[in-house]
Amino acid sequence: MLAVLADTHGTGTLRLTDRARTALEAAQRVVHAGDFTTPAVYEAFEERAKELIAVHGNSDTAELRERLPAVRTVNWDSWKLLVVHGHEHDRTSLPLLAREREADLAIVGHTHRPGIERVGDLPVVNPGSHADPRGGPPTHAELRPKGGTLTVELRTGEGQTVDREQVLGGG
Repeated sequence: MLAVLADTHGTGTLRLTDRARTALEAAQRVVHAGDFTTPAVYEAFEERAKELIAVHGNSDTAELRERLPAVRTVNWDSWKLLVVHGHEHDRTSLPLLAREREADLAIVGHTHRPGIERVGDLPVVNPGSHADPRGGPPTHAELRPKGGTLTVELRTGEGQTVDREQVLGGG
């Protein structure tokens, strides 16, 4: 399982709900789409995750922006994932960047609103915010591959499924 979080906006703690904490600890990899805010929060995630893959966001300190890239491409299972915060990409530039990076799926944050959508042919997952949601409950995403299909679930802090979609492709 891949746990996906974004928009922590913390100063010293992870600000995790119960289900997000469980997902973070159980995941083979954790992807964070930016806006930890401080190095202390980033380091706390790094200590708890088996493997943390992260990008910086627009609210991260200068130190974090120097430490973390703005764009990452990650190979996971048979999937190639594009990870960006989202504040520098719109509905035109994101699919172009994904095509350039040969990505099967994009992970974004920034809006604090969870969603699974298609931008052209590109599946885009926004986990929302587990700590600072806008317009709904705290959320994160859980991705599980199986036989060329990726199950994407958006979950609340209590574990309820907000949205679920099967994405075909990968590799």
